[in-house]
Amino acid sequence: MRCRFCNTELKFKFLDLNSAPPSNSFLTKEQLDKPEAFYPLKIFVCEKCFLVQLKEHKKSHDIFSDSYAYYSFSSSWLEYSRLYVNMITEKFNYNQDSHIIEIASNDGYLLQYFKNRNIPVLGIEPAANVAEAAKKKGIDTITEFFGKKLATELVSKNKKANLIIGNNVFAYVPDVNDFVSGIKIALKGNGVVTLEFPHLMQLIEQNQFDTIYHEHYSYFSFYTSCKIFEQHALEIFDLEQIHTHGGSLRIYGKHKEDKSKNISNNVIFLLQEEKDKGLQSIGYYRGFEQKVGKVKTDLLDFLLQQKKQKKKVAAYGAAAKGNTLLNYCGIKNDLIDFVVDASPHKQGKYLRGSHIPIVDEKILKKEKPDYILILPWNLKDEIMLQLKYVTNWNAKFVLPIPTLQII
Repeated sequence: MRCRFCNTELKFKFLDLNSAPPSNSFLTKEQLDKPEAFYPLKIFVCEKCFLVQLKEHKKSHDIFSDSYAYYSFSSSWLEYSRLYVNMITEKFNYNQDSHIIEIASNDGYLLQYFKNRNIPVLGIEPAANVAEAAKKKGIDTITEFFGKKLATELVSKNKKANLIIGNNVFAYVPDVNDFVSGIKIALKGNGVVTLEFPHLMQLIEQNQFDTIYHEHYSYFSFYTSCKIFEQHALEIFDLEQIHTHGGSLRIYGKHKEDKSKNISNNVIFLLQEEKDKGLQSIGYYRGFEQKVGKVKTDLLDFLLQQKKQKKKVAAYGAAAKGNTLLNYCGIKNDLIDFVVDASPHKQGKYLRGSHIPIVDEKILKKEKPDYILILPWNLKDEIMLQLKYVTNWNAKFVLPIPTLQII
């Protein structure tokens, strides 16, 4: 196996989570008795560019099919998107003469706020069912994967962008060079690209191993992101460290030849911080497996103890990170009764591997479990506020990451 960015042979194993089924798809009742495909979750670090990466076992075209079930039901995420649109519009003075492209635009949850401002938008979303939901909102959407080929087609149709947005898509790209090269082609001369992705430094320091799954091919430090952009004559000129997904980066990129934008001190400071912490040394990546193993043993001990005491445990949020956690720990539906999720597209189905049923919140109110394991811990505040009524029957919340907490 070779590095997907710099083609160096990969020898250093960062983490082995054994094998797991795809995290962002679900089973119907009829599929429960049929064999499931499990793929290795073994992650490597490139000793040259320090890109942390997973071998591509399941093709993107298979993942983002009509069964892909991401829709925006989180109120806090919708508000976050609205605030981003307000900020970026004012920062760069976008208007009805601008053109905004979002890569992996999902159901149009973000682009709808540009559309409300009468700013022309184009969504690029490979999952046909999700793209169709965006079209129903009146958002022009192309059902394709983004890269050099599509970017060249857009340019031929005079659809270069003043702003290209890629929120939580960079990690999903199997060919980072093709992806960033496409950005270079599709971006206007004075245009801006913003990408948001989980920060590798936070993943390691906060023990967020459950954000590793087959759909995520790469995990980026800021240093490595800069190197990838430089390779394609792009330049990161600013960044923000944001709270999403347990600690993410929002990077601002431009053409290297665009001299109208100065390099922010934020860029200099974070590069130095990563260097000081050792992210450009292979030693930094040692010992992570031991931290991950402790989460597994602690969570299993807790669940087994509740089983012995005949306590009922449910989960909240049929998120991909939850599937990684449950399958790595070997947790099945004998230890967790059900998982609540707000999305009707997931309700009535089952988590892969664990076969835990996904239900509506009314089941939570009916069954009154003693403990609720929050799987999307990045939304814990929103979820705990939404479910505050469970204290009426003395239920407690369980957070597995970074270490086990009972609240």
